[in-house]
This record gives sequence, C-alpha cells and structure tokens, in this order.
Amino acid sequence: MSSKKKNFARFGMAAKGAVYCLIGVLTAMAAFGQGGQKSGSKGALQYLAQQSYGQVLLVIMGIGLLGYVFWRMYQVFYNPGEFEDNLKGYGKRIGYFISGLIYGGLAYYSFKLAFGSSSSGGSGGMMGGIMSGSNGDTIAIIIGIGMAIKAIYDLYRAYSGKFREEVEEAGMDQKEQKLLINAGKFGHTARGLVLGLMAYLTLKSGLSSGSNVKTQTDAFSYIQAEFGSIALGIVAIGLVGYGVYMLIKAKYPSITVASLR
Repeated sequence: MSSKKKNFARFGMAAKGAVYCLIGVLTAMAAFGQGGQKSGSKGALQYLAQQSYGQVLLVIMGIGLLGYVFWRMYQVFYNPGEFEDNLKGYGKRIGYFISGLIYGGLAYYSFKLAFGSSSSGGSGGMMGGIMSGSNGDTIAIIIGIGMAIKAIYDLYRAYSGKFREEVEEAGMDQKEQKLLINAGKFGHTARGLVLGLMAYLTLKSGLSSGSNVKTQTDAFSYIQAEFGSIALGIVAIGLVGYGVYMLIKAKYPSITVASLR
C-alpha cells in the first residue's frame, strides 16, 4: 500500500478517536452536571455543527471517517492474508465490513450536517423504515446478537492484552507505551460495557415486538437510571480513554496499518 493510502487510513483512525473523545467528554459533563449532553456519535457531530467553523470541522471529520471506512474495506477485500480460512476469519471480515458501513453512514451524516441538511432523516430514517417492516423484530434480534459479540470481543481485547505486542513493537518510549496500554484497557472495557447494554436493550426490544435498535444514548440513559451519574461519568471517561487510544494508534503507523503492509 502506498504511503498516501496509509496516511489516509491513519487519518481515519484519528477521526474515530476524536468522535469517541467528544462522546465521552460531552457525556461526562452531563453526568457531573457541567453542561454537555448524553451523546452518541451523531450527537457528537451535532455538537461540532454548533461551533464556530462548524462546517469546516464537519467536512474534515467526514473526510476522516471516510479514511476509516477505506481502512476497514481494504482489510476486507484487499488483505485476505490477514484472515484465517475458517469461521473466525470470516467472522472478522464480516465485522470489519459492518464497521465500515456504520462509519460510512456516520461520514455521510457529517457531510449532511455540514451542508445544511436537517439532523433528522437520512440513514436514521431509512433504518426506521426497515425496522418498522414485518421482519423488524427479527432484524433487531440479529443486530442485538451482533452487538453482543462485539461487546464480548472488546472486553476480551481489554483483558487478554492482545494489543500489548503491537504497542511494544511500535517504537514509542516507555511512558507512551504505558499510556496507550492503560487507555486501551480502560477504553475497550467502557466500550464493551456500552455495546453490551445496547445489545441487551436491543434484544429486549426485539423479543418483546418493539423492533428498536438501541443507541449509545439509550445505553447512557440506562446506566444513569440504574447505577447513577457517577457510574455514567466513569464509563464516559473510559470512552475518552478509548478515543485517546485511537489517536495514539493513528500517530504510530506500525500499529495503525500493521495489517496493511
């Protein structure tokens, strides 16, 4: 892969990290009564839209998110050697493909906001139309199971130390290594918990004929209602940690594009 393509992939990593930092900061501020709001990915982009030079920020973010989509799709279609020819390998490819689709939708939403479209409709409206169909319950259950699998993987990644070897080979100093490992562990734990709750709420909805796919904001509201604002604040700070982890990964090409060589 050319250096330009690698840099585009790294830019994508940084954009994803920035989104998670915004989600975490805004939600932590709301949890501790310092303004802010419980925000998912779209809420973070809506926050950018309200800032000075919001249009420029949204365009930059949209381009960055397309870089992340490019990275995931490159892994799926142009780097088959990374995957074993078994169920695990096919599962990873499907997961990367779905991740690319999700962030592609987020990039599209960022451009929509940048160029004056309303915050409603778009991919959310299309999803609403799909979920309101006759197979909405089944689709919700399938999506919930997918979320649960991803949540388990994030928690596994947090506590297996799976990324430690990548960090040690990246050429960073010991202080940065420690920061990346701690941020990654805390961040993957928080993200795994949020995804797990999204899976639980989505499955509950699908099994009770509600057919609603639950979002990060729904998970945050559940945490606050059931466990309190302090618990929500801790989880939100963990998501900031995940964002920092992604930003540091973007800085070191040997980590970010290890699978793109």
